[in-house]
Amino acid sequence: MITGSIVALVTPMHSDGSVDWEALDRLLDLHIAAGTGAIGAVGTTGESATLSVPEHCEVIKHCVQKVGGRIPILAGTGANATWEAIELTRAAADAGADACLLVTPYYNRPTQEGLYLHFKAIAEAVDVPQVLYNVPGRTAVDMRNDTVERLVGLRNIIGIKDATGDLDRGRELIARCGQQIAIYSGDDATAMELMLAGGKGNISVTANVAPVQMAEMCRLALAGDREGASAINAQLDPLNRALFLEANPIPVKWALQQQGLIGEGIRLPLTPLAPVYHGEVASALKAVAQ
Repeated sequence: MITGSIVALVTPMHSDGSVDWEALDRLLDLHIAAGTGAIGAVGTTGESATLSVPEHCEVIKHCVQKVGGRIPILAGTGANATWEAIELTRAAADAGADACLLVTPYYNRPTQEGLYLHFKAIAEAVDVPQVLYNVPGRTAVDMRNDTVERLVGLRNIIGIKDATGDLDRGRELIARCGQQIAIYSGDDATAMELMLAGGKGNISVTANVAPVQMAEMCRLALAGDREGASAINAQLDPLNRALFLEANPIPVKWALQQQGLIGEGIRLPLTPLAPVYHGEVASALKAVAQ
């Protein structure tokens, strides 16, 4: 089982928007050294929406080859067309990804039955472990806990990333499905509490810029050490908020650039972080570095 801090990794880019493979290698090495539990490749934070299909598949393949089995690769392969999600998932499985992360279909707003049939079709088409991903704030569709419970009987659905930030709902999901699948947080601000309640890890934006602290906070929370986890979480809290001052991954890419880890590249329609937010993000970074 994938547990702990699972970084929702950015895709580093040059100023012209092309993928910066050398910077990607540096980030992968950094996370392995920092104790990150798994790499989340080409998810929302990895700008999956603006990568071409060949680029998307190449980033996953590159991560698998560079990491070389040292920690698991959770590959983002969701799409709002079921056929495309199947193709991406099959490509990730062929590349050697350990599991695939499948976001709810965005924009076209399927019914709960449509969501069930979408994920069922992918699970039946590709024999690779699969993690569902519910993030209604970005997709305009919300997968209810009843629908998740219907899907957990499919043998290769192994988890769900709950990015609702609703702890009551997350606790209910753990009570209903936690014996069959892993429940992961997809919301840095509430991740500690979800793990203390029985969640298995945090698929984290903040881990990009504070990998050591996030890995240790997750370790303590999974061990049930509220006091220890809370001390680190208090340090991370300003960063958890600052990294969402504009749409993810705008702030986290700027923060990584300030740390000297990546260049300035980001693809339209996303733009560099507005100067009005530079001070707050820089202050949050400084607080974690102390």
